[in-house]
Amino acid sequence: MKIKKNFILREVAGTYLVVAVGDAVKDFNKAINLNSTGAFLWKQLQVDLTEEELIGKLLEEYEIDRETAKKDILGFIQRLREANLLE
Repeated sequence: MKIKKNFILREVAGTYLVVAVGDAVKDFNKAINLNSTGAFLWKQLQVDLTEEELIGKLLEEYEIDRETAKKDILGFIQRLREANLLE
């Protein structure tokens, strides 16, 4: 899975926002707020990764257990899919 083209992450006043650019603006005219963990995951998904690879990256970056990492990633992926942001 990978983030679709024409969606970018911006940091504004300490807040991470995902916004559409280019042709995507006509179908996606809102912004999504992310915390620092969400921003980390977003950056990882600039390349095609499996769920397991994403879990591994989260475990390398944060001191959490595998179960928590998997739960958090599944929730994050669901949110991205609902917003139609994944290829």
